[in-house]
Amino acid sequence: MNAPVKLSEKELENLANESGLALDKKRYWWLLSPALPMIGVAVLAGYQFGPKKTKKLFALGGPILLHIVIPLVDAAIGHDDNNPSDEQIKKLVEDPYYNKILKLFVPSQMLANLFAGYVVSRKTTSFLDKILLGISMGAINGIAVTTAHEFSHRSTRLEQYLSHTTLMPLFYNHFRIEHPYGHHKRAATPEDPASSQMGESFYEFWPRTVFGSLKSSIEIETRRLKRKGLPFFSKENELFHGWLMSAGFHGSMLKMFGKDILPYLVTQAFYGISLFEIINYIEHYGLLREKNEDGSYKRTMPEHSWNNNNITTNLFLYQLQRHSDHHAYPTRPYQALRHFDEAPELPSGYATMLLPALIPSVWFKMMDKRVFDHYGGDLNKANIYPKRRAKIFKKFGVVDKLLNNETV
Repeated sequence: MNAPVKLSEKELENLANESGLALDKKRYWWLLSPALPMIGVAVLAGYQFGPKKTKKLFALGGPILLHIVIPLVDAAIGHDDNNPSDEQIKKLVEDPYYNKILKLFVPSQMLANLFAGYVVSRKTTSFLDKILLGISMGAINGIAVTTAHEFSHRSTRLEQYLSHTTLMPLFYNHFRIEHPYGHHKRAATPEDPASSQMGESFYEFWPRTVFGSLKSSIEIETRRLKRKGLPFFSKENELFHGWLMSAGFHGSMLKMFGKDILPYLVTQAFYGISLFEIINYIEHYGLLREKNEDGSYKRTMPEHSWNNNNITTNLFLYQLQRHSDHHAYPTRPYQALRHFDEAPELPSGYATMLLPALIPSVWFKMMDKRVFDHYGGDLNKANIYPKRRAKIFKKFGVVDKLLNNETV
């Protein structure tokens, strides 16, 4: 029998470098994201084939994972403050492995949606369970928007339409256009429908961002087509392409599984959209970019996004919590995003912040003081909800320069 080969430390280091592990210790943990829909499949199987007394538990598997399991694991594992160097960023960007992970998510998501349609269509599935399963699948399709987000910033036609594919269950295809060409230009300004304002509840933000972003996407696509000499009602309108893809998805689901799954389809879309918009609500709350002398806004900087480095949530969301670097370099892929010490920090990861964001009194108590401290007590520098401006300034004992030219 041959003796085992012993490698020197240098040889081991070279092997690590070749495999990418030395560059990114989270390299294989990124597979958690495309694995998420498969977790959904396992939960659906538990509902369909498990004992009757556990059905409600499995039906609520999505919210349990999202609002309980991930926050607990986040708290236990903690933060990841490591940043890639400039040389490492170059190597990470060039590594095709990470793009394969993104593409792996798409068939995984579609399989989960098809299996969910099958489970919901069974005669043994009650109406209430259809709604609960819609919430669980909505959690997966809502998180899938982060995959659509990554693809939306890519330059190839294929990747941009993969973004549309992951958005099909939510019928939210306008995001592919509005996010890179609208939100990234107006982030952390009152003009941006996807940037929440200090004192604005999520329930006030939801209609403003949902309908405002849709309106913005139509304006963006209208201008793009006009530059090409084409009308809005053109076969080159990408919004129509995305909406047709979504209509095809939902039409196919209804044809395969029957009209009785309609409550499920509506529930998962509403919940998924709302989940994504809660994350939008969290990302820029109360933050405002200053203006130049000519009235234009200054460049988006790290201090204009709320950040967090909890490892677990970042693995599921492609480091979306390193939001400052994403806005500074929108085309930089997820694996190369960095942490900035000067960026304002959330109390915990996005997963933990979801429930507080739904309770305005809790959210304002957690975040308004952080906005106040971030601006050194000068709320004139913050993005404040007009309806509550006077109340907020009075609460913190700050003079509003819009009403009075005095300083604090």
